[in-house]
Amino acid sequence: MEILTALHNRVSKPRLVEPGPSEEQLAAIFQAALRAPDHAMLKPWRFLTIVGVGLERLGQLFADAAKQDQPDLSEEALNKYLGMPLRAPMIIVVICSPKSHPKVPEVEQVLSTGAATQNMLLACHGMKLGAMWRTGAMAYHAHVKAGLGIGTDELLAGFLYVGTPQGSIKRVPELNLTDFVQNWPLNKK
Repeated sequence: MEILTALHNRVSKPRLVEPGPSEEQLAAIFQAALRAPDHAMLKPWRFLTIVGVGLERLGQLFADAAKQDQPDLSEEALNKYLGMPLRAPMIIVVICSPKSHPKVPEVEQVLSTGAATQNMLLACHGMKLGAMWRTGAMAYHAHVKAGLGIGTDELLAGFLYVGTPQGSIKRVPELNLTDFVQNWPLNKK
């Protein structure tokens, strides 16, 4: 797939089924992540892969976190949390692990982690895999972070759901570039 075609047409795919990525595809996904812009080559990221029974355990972690916040949560709501990770055959947990560096502030490392995640999305798209980057309350919950072994000095950047896309792919909307791009200095009369 041509790089510009991938960049111009990639969309999130929320309906994902088996099979998930092969070992070869997964290696290619992570190689793409490692090519993200990275000032001082700090590699301020790490990743967890979750499949099979791990997805069920993640759902239980989500449900436990939700119960901490709302002890009277309904059975229906609990089932929703239990099922959230089951929307794909694999989840890649993206973790930003900032390093102390005199020339590279934490914000650059967070952005680098975001670029690594985007590279993984594009790699999935290029291999005709579906992927969706999800966050939400569970990505920021201390119980979930602790359960995943994420340190208090780390950030959970999101959950990358990966699998085979199911159903139709939504069309990419045409956007007007002039709504987002300006010349500088601005012409002021």
